[in-house]
Amino acid sequence: MFGTIARKKKSLDNLMDTILKVCKKEILPKPNLVKYPIYIENEIEIVSKKLEDFKVIPPKLLRWVSLKILDGEEKILKSIEEHFNISIIDNSALQDIRKMSIDRINLEKEKLEENKNKTSNENKENFKDIIVSSIVTTAEKISNSVCTYGNNNYSARDRKIDKILTSKVFGLPIMILFLGIIFWITIVGANYPSQALFSFFAWLQEKLIIGAEAINLPDWLSSMLISGIYQTLTWIISVMLPPMAIFFPLFTFLEDLGYLPRIAFNTDGFFKKCSCSGKQMITMCMGFGCNSAGVTGCKIINSPREKLIAILTNNFVPCNGRFPFLITIATIFIAGTINGIGASIISTLAVIFVIILGIICSLIISKILSKTILKGMPSSFVLELPPYRKPQFGKILIRSIFDRTLFVLGRAISVAAPAGLVIWLFANIGINGESLLTLVANFLDPFAKILGLDGYILTAFIFGIPANEIVLPIILMCYLGGNSLVNMEDSFSIGQILIQNGWNILTAINVLIFTCLHFPCATTLLTIKKETGSLKWTALSFLLPTICGIVICLFTTFIYNIFV
Repeated sequence: MFGTIARKKKSLDNLMDTILKVCKKEILPKPNLVKYPIYIENEIEIVSKKLEDFKVIPPKLLRWVSLKILDGEEKILKSIEEHFNISIIDNSALQDIRKMSIDRINLEKEKLEENKNKTSNENKENFKDIIVSSIVTTAEKISNSVCTYGNNNYSARDRKIDKILTSKVFGLPIMILFLGIIFWITIVGANYPSQALFSFFAWLQEKLIIGAEAINLPDWLSSMLISGIYQTLTWIISVMLPPMAIFFPLFTFLEDLGYLPRIAFNTDGFFKKCSCSGKQMITMCMGFGCNSAGVTGCKIINSPREKLIAILTNNFVPCNGRFPFLITIATIFIAGTINGIGASIISTLAVIFVIILGIICSLIISKILSKTILKGMPSSFVLELPPYRKPQFGKILIRSIFDRTLFVLGRAISVAAPAGLVIWLFANIGINGESLLTLVANFLDPFAKILGLDGYILTAFIFGIPANEIVLPIILMCYLGGNSLVNMEDSFSIGQILIQNGWNILTAINVLIFTCLHFPCATTLLTIKKETGSLKWTALSFLLPTICGIVICLFTTFIYNIFV
């Protein structure tokens, strides 16, 4: 046996040499048998004896197949049936034995838990947990026989840190603090490069207009190409690129440091109650940077069922593109009557409340999915808490910039150009003096009013599907009667325009809710289609957050109309 370090390629040489010798039968392997608790070992033996009657399962596999029968994972049992051409699931005698075995296992387990004063539901282990724990214990024994340490207390520091970072008291608050710091650095830090990009693209736009005039390009064509396609494209780049270029390196830093598994550990209990994996929290955190990246990150979840649930619910957390809009509305309407530092605190709390609402909805929908169309028990997985490592900044930059930031931005750009054309056409083509954009808004207005919104707001969300960053500019463009996206940085001026067009506290609250809970952007939808390979699941990922947003907006509007 040889110890290896995955991050060091040189350490794999001994392993490869050993594998070669095994293949040449120069080394005869002696497998280490995983020993389970005695009450499980007894039942494995009982089921194994029954399986011998089939006479098609090799003796070496009897123990494993018996364990899978006790586990009851239907997908694996069907695979065994197909491979050996036998009937396990429909074999009544075998199922009766399994039922009696499980009853005896549960009885013995409860006796042991009572002796250890572990009778609460929180401390009870299910069958899968016991199996995984036994495998990990065996793996630790094997690793201790092949690994040597210069310092036997090498992990003492990590354990001291973990007592704080994974404790029931401090674990979640510290996690929220870390994520809050990342959000704050991202939002504040992105303002400057975003403004620089806006200025550069505005300067370039002026040169393009001059160039279009110089070659006598028709006004309508110049406006469509520059004010439509170019302006929408550069707007999305200016707003999306800086936050992602800051968020993803910071997030990757935590990943390389070894903190992300601690996040999964701290939240595993919540997700297990929803029959999901604790790793879903990691993908949700990635979704705060970009939901498309969060969907791609769901690959870390081994169970196909739990991976699909994580994909379908990732959009319930707001991405970086939605934060500026959330903060602007919260600052204007929620904290508008407060001055000084209190205003920023109130607006921050309002945004945090919306984020928590999205997470709660994600957990509820995950639970519903796991009990309906995606039925199943939470899978037991080995939640490894690796040692804290010194981050490799070169690899962090490469992974975060090229694998995540530019990858997501490339997909966003691919839908931004045609979206800019569509927005321009709807804003500039009219019937009887009214633009198509206005006609769409008027059509949606009755339904929007029921939600405590208006037709222009709902239209902006629909036409903002290429990227959430352009929702507010479309709203302002509609209210001002313009034919191109409006860039306005002054919150006071934005507030005046919104109030003049009928906004009140109910409108602001429902906009905050609908900003968090509405359909994914086009980039995320494309990613979901690629990851699931199904239009059905892509459509469901579109409907789930949208329906939640509509239901909650209906509720807040109903409550508001009762008391106001």
